[in-house]
Amino acid sequence: MSDDLEEPEEKRGLRRRRRFRSRSPEAASAPQALSSSDSESDVTSEESTPPEASEAEALASSAEPAPAAEGTSSETAAVDDDEELSEVEAEDLAEAEAATEVLLEADDEAEEEPEAEEQIEDRLDEEGLAEELEEDEELEEEEAAAEQLEEEELGEEEAAAEQLEEEELEEEEEEEEEEEEPGRRRRFRRRTAAPAPPAHPAPRRRRRERDPNLPPPVVRAQAKYVRSSARKARLVCDHIRGRSVEDARAILAHTPRAIARDWGKLLESAVANAEHNHELVGEDLYVMAASADEGPTIKRFRPRARGRATRIRKRTSHLTILLTPKE
Repeated sequence: MSDDLEEPEEKRGLRRRRRFRSRSPEAASAPQALSSSDSESDVTSEESTPPEASEAEALASSAEPAPAAEGTSSETAAVDDDEELSEVEAEDLAEAEAATEVLLEADDEAEEEPEAEEQIEDRLDEEGLAEELEEDEELEEEEAAAEQLEEEELGEEEAAAEQLEEEELEEEEEEEEEEEEPGRRRRFRRRTAAPAPPAHPAPRRRRRERDPNLPPPVVRAQAKYVRSSARKARLVCDHIRGRSVEDARAILAHTPRAIARDWGKLLESAVANAEHNHELVGEDLYVMAASADEGPTIKRFRPRARGRATRIRKRTSHLTILLTPKE
């Protein structure tokens, strides 16, 4: 039983050593110290352990080269770390160079902007000068054209004045010659035709004055072939008969029947006739008579059931109104 317990303890020691070597960075740099300590531990273990444990120690000694391999792996990891650091540093340097290039480009652009602005200002100044020169040239041309027009107008006026003076001199000379030679025929000169007198307006028809002893005039107005029956027209004319013109207008304006519009037109026509033909005042008139007579009936047919046809009578009427001044 003691042998069985001693073997796992040795194994546990070996495992602890291996873990320590893998964790501590000094494990790779001190393999000799580990070997010496292993040898010492082996000696002590030999003294303390019985001969039966020699086989386990042999197995442990055969497993001792593993730490060396672990040390090499740690060295390779360190080398890889150094390579990664060098790559990271190279990338940082590249980024720094790119940033410096961007800054330099921005500085160059900032330096170029004022130059471009100056060039634009110079162009604007040149364009403004060119526009001013063009405006000055246009003004000079306009002034020259105005002067030419004035000179031409003055020349025309002077020529017209000279012609008038010459004509006057010729007329005076002719008059003197006529006075000296009374028997000589006068020369007929062509003169411009005198302007025609303005056309007089057409004379108005003279109206005879109305005899006060005669009865007052009666003004008549008639509307024919009104598309309404005489019965419907009489229903409205009964309201305006004997009324003054103003009252008749108000009644027709507020009558809801369609024929009232035709009666209103006829009333206004009669008033116009009285004012124009008889020189009467429309407000002084009244409706002396108003009548609605039957006119021709327009016949139409409408189809009905069983092949029949019924007659449609579209009646018309003649409206008449008489106006006379009030007494």
